[in-house]
Amino acid sequence: MDVKRRNTPSYLHWLFCQFELITCSYLMEPWEKVLFYSFNLAMAGLLLYTAYVCVAFHLSSALQLLWSFLANPRENALSVVK
Repeated sequence: MDVKRRNTPSYLHWLFCQFELITCSYLMEPWEKVLFYSFNLAMAGLLLYTAYVCVAFHLSSALQLLWSFLANPRENALSVVK
């Protein structure tokens, strides 16, 4: 496939055709495709939402810990020794 000569809509159509070939969804009936694509989109959405929530939580926890180390380095060093 010559990517340089294709415009965006035809490239997206080509990618969708590749997806249908890989998943064999071109063999499904229309109602089966709706269920299959709905399930896949729901799972992708849940995965992205969960990743966003978990990454935000862990990042805020890590930044709070880093900020506590940077704000009072001497006090934290003494607490480790005790």
